Amino acid sequence: MIDTHEPTTTESELPDLPVGSRPEDEKLGVGPTIGYGVQHILAMFGGVIAVPLIVGGAAGLDTAEKALLVACGLFVSGVSTLLQTLGVRGFGAQLPLVQGTSFAAVSTILAIIGDRAGVGLQSAYGAVIAASAIGLLITPFFARIVRFFPAVVTGSIITVIGLSLMPVAAGWITGNATITVNGASVANPNFASLPSVGLALFTFAVVIVLSKIEILSRMAVLLGLAIGTIVALFTGQTSLAPVSAAAPVALPQPFAFGMPIFEAGAIISMLIVILVIMVETTADLLAVGEVVGSKVDARRVGDGLRADMASSMIAPVFNSFPATAFAQNVGLVALSGIKSRFAVAAGGGLLVILGLSPMAAALFSIIPGPVLGGAGIVLFGTVAASGVRTLSKVNYQGNNNLVIVAASVAFGLIPVVSSNFWHSFPDWFVTIFHSGISASAIMAVALNLFFNVFLPGTPDEPSDLAAAPPLQVQDTEARTLESGGTLGPDSYEPDIHIDGTRAKEPAEH
Repeated sequence: MIDTHEPTTTESELPDLPVGSRPEDEKLGVGPTIGYGVQHILAMFGGVIAVPLIVGGAAGLDTAEKALLVACGLFVSGVSTLLQTLGVRGFGAQLPLVQGTSFAAVSTILAIIGDRAGVGLQSAYGAVIAASAIGLLITPFFARIVRFFPAVVTGSIITVIGLSLMPVAAGWITGNATITVNGASVANPNFASLPSVGLALFTFAVVIVLSKIEILSRMAVLLGLAIGTIVALFTGQTSLAPVSAAAPVALPQPFAFGMPIFEAGAIISMLIVILVIMVETTADLLAVGEVVGSKVDARRVGDGLRADMASSMIAPVFNSFPATAFAQNVGLVALSGIKSRFAVAAGGGLLVILGLSPMAAALFSIIPGPVLGGAGIVLFGTVAASGVRTLSKVNYQGNNNLVIVAASVAFGLIPVVSSNFWHSFPDWFVTIFHSGISASAIMAVALNLFFNVFLPGTPDEPSDLAAAPPLQVQDTEARTLESGGTLGPDSYEPDIHIDGTRAKEPAEH
């Protein structure tokens, strides 16, 4: 089902074609449309079910309640995808983009839930609704805000998102250290048991091996979850009972966990997440436009962001979380060469159908914690690696960008390594900074403004960290050494970076 394709049209040459004659408006037959739609679902399914399972576990929900979260997540992702691909006036970029539940919000949602026993989900939903509404209002002015989120900021934040989720994966594997028996807290005899850790390592190994097989690599996480769960069924670590007890079809129940609660601290914390999501969606819109060979102007970006924010604002009504474009599906469009937005819309329709079946959702909710943890190590690590990849595009020469990255990543990990670090501060402050992503974002934006906007440049004697050379052998240095040359003070020739700053690169002898 995958074809090879290489776009040959540069962005500057893209024509401004009317609706109906654009590459993404191609209509395939019914069979290919559904087939390619299924392929898009398989590429993103592991990610879209992971978020409700993570949040449901943190909120202490039972299997049936987690199944409800999964079903609602599938339903909202499907509706969001239909809005983004088909579009209505002012909403939807009409590009082949799959919308799914954003990982960027997980850390902040967990922080909100952890700070509010009994009403955590309601507070999280209220924060998402309010922050998404603000995001919808500022969409026309977003071009003025996005410049405060360059790669040095977004890369730091995404890296923290992945790293801050690692304790979640570990918790899935080990279980809680204590359990409640007859109202008393006692040590959990099954904490980090050999069967649990063994099942997690098995699932991890399956995901790694499948990632090596080209035809299965894009479904490695999903297949790893399926194979791990099958093994757990045979070893008695999970049961199919919740599936048989679930209804085959049911409409989503609005506000199934109670009416949303609106709190200032939670809203501010979630607003930072929403801004990050808007930056990611903007990048995905531009990327898929380049892949498809279609013009993406400011109006189209605005339509895409409005669809993103409207979907995120409505998501809590149906017990789900902020939606965003899935970057892995942009890669699938490039790989397959199938540009039709209607194929992606077909995938969205299938997600809606799955979301209307509690029985199908229950099938995913029986996945045991160790299986989720084994796959989560790879999944969350991939998020962190995506942040590192973004940071690799940052210029670190002649500036303090390395200080920005160092401080914002470290600041974001404080609540991860010391959960009670801010406990003496006011509640609103704790809500914001107890989330690693919020703490990292605030620090990264503030330092970027300080070093690169208000006071650009590097002092005559920069800090040791900023002045230190990169701990990597450059290609030109390696070639010089391979040819028998030497490197020294006179072995460098001046060069010009693309940002206009002068650098020195080793000359070959």
